[in-house]
Amino acid sequence: MNIIKFLDEFTTDNLIDGKTSRRDVFSKLGALSKKAAIAAVPFGLASVPKKALAQSMSADPVGALQLALTLEYLEDEFYDLALQSGVLPSGRPEIVYMQISKHEQAHVDFLRAGLEGAGVTPVEKPTFDFTVGGMFDPFNDNGVGQETAYAQLLALAQAFEDTGVRAYKGQAGNLLGSDFLTPALQIHSVEARHASEIRRLRGLKGWITNNDRGMGMPEATQAVYDGEENIVQGGVDVTTLGSDGPFTMEASSEAYDEPLSGDDATAIASLFIVN
Repeated sequence: MNIIKFLDEFTTDNLIDGKTSRRDVFSKLGALSKKAAIAAVPFGLASVPKKALAQSMSADPVGALQLALTLEYLEDEFYDLALQSGVLPSGRPEIVYMQISKHEQAHVDFLRAGLEGAGVTPVEKPTFDFTVGGMFDPFNDNGVGQETAYAQLLALAQAFEDTGVRAYKGQAGNLLGSDFLTPALQIHSVEARHASEIRRLRGLKGWITNNDRGMGMPEATQAVYDGEENIVQGGVDVTTLGSDGPFTMEASSEAYDEPLSGDDATAIASLFIVN
């Protein structure tokens, strides 16, 4: 498979162009998943229990992929409902959500095909509650108004994408030595582009600064950003570097993204899971 051509589907231009169909993306991912899955995941491993996120993710490829699949289920359903809600303004916001929706569905199909190809039962799709018991109303079901609902759609999308980026990075170690490491890193890069695009729709910079969740983000999303203020990389305080003088703490934190553990990603996703 031509990896450069694969990644080209997810450039900023193609993200908002809307030309790539779900079928086109699926055909590319399907061939890759069937080849990679058999070599990637050991046979005989027990599948994750049917109830999603019922236990902490184990340190193995199957646990990492099941966690990734659960997060992709969440994002896929969220964008699908957003597109059906009538809340999204026409133009760029709707185009971006449509293209991201295609990507998330492709990720779900890829992960399911990979697990099934290895003889592992994919974790079942949970039942989601994007209102978190009434805290949010992103689809304007209770009549909060389109402007308020749209702001919540953007805020939740930012939280989901930032969680996905950090979670994929956090699971990379569990995929070392498997053929799934490269595809997971490809998905990770795409999720990062989603996160940046959503932030720009919100009028923000395309990256995280310190552990700041960003203007207008609900306090409930703070766990997504905790730890991003780290300035020590490889044992080096990066604020002490810089050929023209020390970097500021802000610039140092922006230059690196932090991994999110499986347990932390599980806790965040569980806020939106009914069962």
